[in-house]
Amino acid sequence: MTASVDTTATAAAPSGVAAVRPFWSRTSVRIIGGLVVPLAVLALWQAVTGLGLIPTYRLPAPFDVVVAAIQLAEGGALWTHVAISVQRVVLGFVFGSLVGLAVAAIVGLTRSGDVLLSPILAAFRAIPSLALVPLLLLWMGIGEDSKVTLVAIGAFFPMFTTVAGALRHVDPHLVEMGRSFGLRGWDLFRSVQLPATVPALISGLRLALAQAWLFLVAAELLAASMGLGFLLTDAQSTGRVDRIFLAIVILAALGTLSNALVTLLQRRLLRRWA
Repeated sequence: MTASVDTTATAAAPSGVAAVRPFWSRTSVRIIGGLVVPLAVLALWQAVTGLGLIPTYRLPAPFDVVVAAIQLAEGGALWTHVAISVQRVVLGFVFGSLVGLAVAAIVGLTRSGDVLLSPILAAFRAIPSLALVPLLLLWMGIGEDSKVTLVAIGAFFPMFTTVAGALRHVDPHLVEMGRSFGLRGWDLFRSVQLPATVPALISGLRLALAQAWLFLVAAELLAASMGLGFLLTDAQSTGRVDRIFLAIVILAALGTLSNALVTLLQRRLLRRWA
């Protein structure tokens, strides 16, 4: 009787220990730990400018950047710049990711698509983003179409590359099992092949979002009258280094926020299909 009780207690102990989350995996630790380096950089920035080691016309103090943000926000210009840039990124990211996913399905699931499309897409992928700006301006003008198209191009290639590669390596046993249940074409892709590539899909979304922001700045630097890229160009022409740093900080914050949204999407997708 005593032996059985001891055995049960011993068996229950490891399960209790396993249920404890590792220290570095706790949500509070991740949040606080993620703030350590940014706060250290901010403190170093303040120390360098406060001690006069770098002149303010090259590196403004953090407080000067905050003042520049308040000045732009009071007139409403800051929110307009942010809203327009976010709108361009969202539209371009959604359109480019969807097209990238569709082309990835063609290339990753069919030999004919791989043979016909892979070489030309590899060639287009090697073209720098700035090289496309003059052509898009000639074709579409300086309106929103050219900027959203450039952002979509930036989002297309990461999604296409990661998902197409993952589709080529889907377990054939899963595909055969789906076919044994009568799944073909779109139904097979939606129910079996796409869920099997969820990790690659999430990686593609992260890379596509990062590329979308990069291509947005490229588009707005050369041909825009509003947006964060325009704010960078305007601040450079007027010598407002504080506004340059403000635009950089806002871009970093928006990139971090968008990455957090993709993380939430990842959890939902893994909860559904993992």
